[in-house]
Order: sequence, then C-alpha cells, then structure tokens
Amino acid sequence: MEGGGVEVDASAFRECLSLSWKNPYVLRLAFSAGIGGLLFGYDTGVISGAILYIRDDFKAVDRKTWLQEAIVSMALAGAIVGAAVGGWINDRFGRRKAILLADTLFFIGSAVMAAATNPSILIVGRVFVGLGVGMASMASPLYISEASPTRVRGALVSLNGFLITGGQFLSYLINLAFTKVRNYALSLHYFFVDYIAPGTWRWMLGAAVVPALIQIVLMMMLPESPRWLFRKGREEEGKEILRKIYPPQEVEAEINTLRESVEIEIKEAEATDNISIVKMLKTKTVRRGLYAGMGLQIFQQFVGINTVMYYSPTIVQLAGFASNRTALLLSLVTSGLNAFGSILSIYFIDRTGRKKLVLFSLCGVVFSLVVLTVVFHQSTTHSPMVSALETSHFNNTCPDYHSAANPGGWDCMKCLKASPNCGFCASGANKLLPGACLISNDTTKDQCHEEDRLWYTVGCPSKFGWLAIVGLALYIIFFSPGMGTVPWVVNSEIYPLRYRGICGGMASTSNWVSNLIVAQSFLSLTQAIGTSWTFMIFIFITIAAIIFVIIFVPETKGLPMEEVEKMLEGRDLNFKFWQRSSHCGEEVPPQKTQSN
Repeated sequence: MEGGGVEVDASAFRECLSLSWKNPYVLRLAFSAGIGGLLFGYDTGVISGAILYIRDDFKAVDRKTWLQEAIVSMALAGAIVGAAVGGWINDRFGRRKAILLADTLFFIGSAVMAAATNPSILIVGRVFVGLGVGMASMASPLYISEASPTRVRGALVSLNGFLITGGQFLSYLINLAFTKVRNYALSLHYFFVDYIAPGTWRWMLGAAVVPALIQIVLMMMLPESPRWLFRKGREEEGKEILRKIYPPQEVEAEINTLRESVEIEIKEAEATDNISIVKMLKTKTVRRGLYAGMGLQIFQQFVGINTVMYYSPTIVQLAGFASNRTALLLSLVTSGLNAFGSILSIYFIDRTGRKKLVLFSLCGVVFSLVVLTVVFHQSTTHSPMVSALETSHFNNTCPDYHSAANPGGWDCMKCLKASPNCGFCASGANKLLPGACLISNDTTKDQCHEEDRLWYTVGCPSKFGWLAIVGLALYIIFFSPGMGTVPWVVNSEIYPLRYRGICGGMASTSNWVSNLIVAQSFLSLTQAIGTSWTFMIFIFITIAAIIFVIIFVPETKGLPMEEVEKMLEGRDLNFKFWQRSSHCGEEVPPQKTQSN
C-alpha cells in the first residue's frame, strides 16, 4: 500500500456495507481471499484443544512435554519457512497462485494429521500446515489490498485480521462440538464409538480440509491481482479487473495512478538490488525503524500471547479444571474475546494513536499476569493432600508415593511432579479433600471416573480456578486491541518506501521466530519452575516492553511516510509520549491512500 497506512473509520465500514448492494464482486474477492486468514487462525488455534486428546491416544506425548511442544511449535517452524519463501512466490507466480499453494499445503497437512498413526507423522503434518500458514499470512492480505477500492481498502484488509481471530474462535467451537459428540457416543455406546472416541483429535485437525477445498474452488474462479498483472506487463488483463472493481467514472484515473505507482515501485526495486544489508543498517532512519518495528514484533510474542492461544485449555486444566470439555468451553471465552478485541483495535487505533494504545495494552497485560501469577501460586501451595486411606482404596498406588520416605507430607502437586506415571484421583465427596495418588493409565482413570471422582494429570483441584479464567480473559481484553495489532500497523508505516519490503520481511521473521521460541519453551518452563513463576517471567518481560515502547517507538498516527522518515532522522528521547514531537508541528490529517 503506497503513501502510508490506510485510515479505517466508520465511513469505511459504511462503504463496505454499501458494497454488498452496489458491487458484491469486491466483497467476493475479499471474502474468498480472507478464507486464508480463517485457515490461518483455525490451524493455529485447533491444536490447543486437540492436544488434550492426542495425549490420551499417544501416551508418549502425555509423558514427554517436549513432544507436546514439538507438535504445537512445528507449525511455527513451517510458518517461518513459508513466510520466507512466500514473498518470492507472490512476486514470481502471483498472489492467486500463492493462495492456491497455501490451500494445497493446508489440505495435505490436515489430511496427514488426521491419518497420523504416531507422533512423528503428526509432526510432519503440522509442518505442512505451518508452511501454508506462513504463505497465507502474506498472500491473503496482499491480494485483498491490491484488489480493493481505495476508500475501503483498510476496512477490507482488516477483515483478514478479523477472520484470523474468527478462525481461532471457530477452532474452539469445533473442538467443543467434537468433544460433546464423543462424550454422547461414549454414554450411549453407539456402534461407531470405536471410530469417534479414540480419534476425536483427528476430526478436529482434519476439519480444515473443508475450508481449504472451498477456497481452492473460489480462487480458481477469481482473477489475479491487478497490481501484479501491471507489474508483469499484462495491463489489459489488469484493466479488465479494475473495471469490475471501480465505478466507470473512476476507472481511468485508477488505471493511470496504478501504472505510475508500479513504474515507481520497479525503479525503487532496481535501486534496492544494489543495497547491502550492512549499508542499509548504517542508515539512521532504517536502523531506528528496525529498532522499533522488530522490537515490537519480538515483545508481542515474549509477553506470552501465544502461550494463551496455543495452550489455553492446558492452562485451564493447570488451574484445576480436570474435564477436557470444561477446559475447551472456558477457553472458548478467551478466543471469543480475542476476536472481539480485533474489532476494538480498528475503532481505537486511529483515535488514540499507536503508542498510547500499546502502552495502555501493556499495562493491562501486566495487571492480568499479576492475577495469573498469584492464582497459580495459591493453587500450587494449597493443593489437596494425598490420603493413604484413599490411595489404598485402589490397587494401583503410584510407585513413587509407595516408596516415599515421608508420604504423609505429599499433596496433589507433589504427586503429579513425582513422575509422569502418577495421577491424582480427587475425593468423591469434595474435590478439595484429600485424594489418592495412583498410577496414571486408562484403567486407573476409568476406575476413578466410575466412582464419580475427578482424575487429574496436569493440574490439581483448586478453589482459585475461576480467578485464573478471569485472569486469562483480562489478558486477552487488554492485549488484543493494542499489542495484538499495533506492531503490524507500525511496521507498515515506519520504514522508508525503498526499504519497506526487506525491513518488513525482517520484522515478520523475527515475529515467527519469537513465536516458535515461546511456544517451544512454555510447557517445559511450567514443568521446571512452575506455572506461577513462568507467568512471573512474562511480567518482567512486559515491564521491559513498556520501557522499550516509551524510548524507541515513535507515534506515527496521521503522518505520511515522508514525515515519519524525517521524524526518525532527527528523533531524540521523548518520554512525554502523549504529546506530539515538536518537529512534527501540527497534527497531519490522515493521508488518503493511493490506488493500487
């Protein structure tokens, strides 16, 4: 998008609504491409619920934390590669073919995961899905941006972001639906229970083939991006598409503007080919822009957002909710709040400004993490005791408890941490009363459930569990409108035009790499130092992020690209972030984005 960020306001949304009557073709383009965002959100969100049942079917996954982390994070590793090669594929073969390739990878990955017979094959499927995620994260918004009328481009591009969070919300709904079907089939002993019960997670992961196939069919009937066609010298094809997108009185002006814009872009690209990364980093404006852009992307992940999105059902179980269905139901709340927050960000970001919004967001995140830290500390230190009488009621005592020097001092948390082979069967009368420390296997689990008791292998019974749900909800409410969107907006505005591609790629890669590090280490940290201390680490990182934003991130609200470059060139420390910098003068009104 040329000329600065697209301003999204109420008029843009009214224009979008009117399009459904005046020119439904534009909405068809946007929604068809936006399915890529839906798949992006679904495949990154569905694993959080599926992992609960994968642990049940593959005991090695249940007992080896690194395997759980690998299943979750290998999609992120694939996304890093997909994003890295996605730019080249978009430029070489076109946006439409890049989306179709992403859909094919989604389809293959989902089918492989649904048919996986061991964790290794499951991980291979996750890599394929990750490749699709990485490509879709670039291709879908790019196609929408280049195939949308100027006046509503911002609103239509933001549709892709909403569909990502909507896809995550949909993944929780489907997880919950399959869990309900599974439990219903088990209770009635239907003849197909052998297919549904053991493979609940297969249906969850395999469901992504449906939207992938739908998008393949829709995209096959849609044209290529007009900007890409112009850049490849296929102007007549591009003009034909523009005539369908714009009103007749605006077409010629848009064609001329697009032709000029592409000519400038080609010249800039030719000039950039001779610029080395070392030379680029020696340029003050680029270097300062990268400090802010990459820093925001890294902190976005290291304050812990994807531990909440990828592991929220597990976090709910750590808070004391034993049932998979309950964990998924409560996690649905956080996913819904995330989708709602993406709508709030569209409303507030051009009213409050980027810097103030992200600082308010981070302060709320600190408060939420404090709540989670306190709750999990209380849950850990006040878990129910292990009763020798309750344990002897069963014939399969945990060996570690049986051989302990002081079994009278054991509580539920010590039982679970003693060995992956130990589980806790809560008291039947009250789950907070002393329970039994037993061998963790399906036989013991069934015996525990037959006596209307709750079976725990992840967290322990706690009276503070609901406060953990409140903490998770607050975290999402504060994170999503600010820290969830501002890093992407700032990165689209802060770099000089001639460096925008390479700098944006560097910032995007730093985001995926940080995402991978956090996802791969979260469960190991909770196992090594405890859940409360893990959230305490996130508190310190978030405080560091607040200091970083105050010092390094400029306010870009309402500024054209040229003014942003001047601001970075002469910028000094400005701790009064609520005031405009003196060299910026009066606030510049929002710039009208140029055409495709």
